[in-house]
Amino acid sequence: MASLLTPTAFRRGFFIFLVVSLVSYFGVFLYGNDAASFLPALARIKWQWILVGLGLASMDWLGGGFRLWVLVRQIHPNPPLRPLFIAGGMGAWGSYVTPLQAGSSPLTVYSMKRAGIPVPKAITATLMSFIATVIFFAASGPLALAFGAGAALSERGDVLGLSLLDLFKGSMGIFGLLGVLLLAVMIAPKVMSRGVHSLAEALGRRSTRVARRLEGLQAGIDQASDSMQAFNTPRGWLALFWATLISGPSHANKLLAGYVALRAVGIEANFVDVLLVQVFITFLLYFAPTPGASGVAEFLSAAVMSVYVPRAIVPVYTIVWRCILSWFTIAGGFVVFSSWVRRGLKSIEVETPVVAHEP
Repeated sequence: MASLLTPTAFRRGFFIFLVVSLVSYFGVFLYGNDAASFLPALARIKWQWILVGLGLASMDWLGGGFRLWVLVRQIHPNPPLRPLFIAGGMGAWGSYVTPLQAGSSPLTVYSMKRAGIPVPKAITATLMSFIATVIFFAASGPLALAFGAGAALSERGDVLGLSLLDLFKGSMGIFGLLGVLLLAVMIAPKVMSRGVHSLAEALGRRSTRVARRLEGLQAGIDQASDSMQAFNTPRGWLALFWATLISGPSHANKLLAGYVALRAVGIEANFVDVLLVQVFITFLLYFAPTPGASGVAEFLSAAVMSVYVPRAIVPVYTIVWRCILSWFTIAGGFVVFSSWVRRGLKSIEVETPVVAHEP
């Protein structure tokens, strides 16, 4: 993993993201199958919504940084706010230019280290921000459905016989399981550790490879529980509560990019339904193996959003959606990272082990 987290690797990841995105976008353009309408549709873009999208993209920096500040201040005196805005944005940038978002947490930790925050505390805050994200999605999705949101999705989509609502419920179920697991680690770390160790021993009699993986999971649980001890207090739980609420605006570009892109191309749709669909897309892109989910994002969005976007407009919609989702942040992050490199940055793997990264 150390070879991944270097300036050269990040530049390579950016290049791969660029190339794969362009190739896949060409595929989306062919899917639109109406080249004659492309330029007229591009000319009809409502630019006020592009400005809204730019504001949403800034929440990678502002929302993510403020959430880090809320968490760091529990374990470090008087953390600086502005450098943490940089850390929030650069963590998002690192996730966009590395496979499986592997660069997100190390780059967030490195950014906080540059701000004078010790690495162990930076790792703890990054881990807690991940937990806040999981809890936010695990709680907000079912809550929205309980109030009747997304009922129209049951009549939209047909993926292996499943509606968009079925797919959304499935993704929320996985977020819920992750949330329960992480909360259990915080509340009863020793019980979780013993459980994983016993499971590893039982499976080890059948498969040493599986046992080694489970032992690695146990080590990760032990490390996570040690890091989270500082938050297993009333004040720490309160900080986690606020960080969970802030996870909404910190992920605003991912949650609202679809709706804003629809309005930018002149399409009106139910806000809540589109929001839920974007949550589902965000969940799937979390597991994409390419930098920034390049290739996967373009085709997945075109497929899922086809229930809202006419085929001929899909290429223009995809451009706007992709800019809000990642391109604006990638452009800003590239400027910041280039300035770091010019100042003598040689690598960022030193003292920045990989921890859990954002979904």
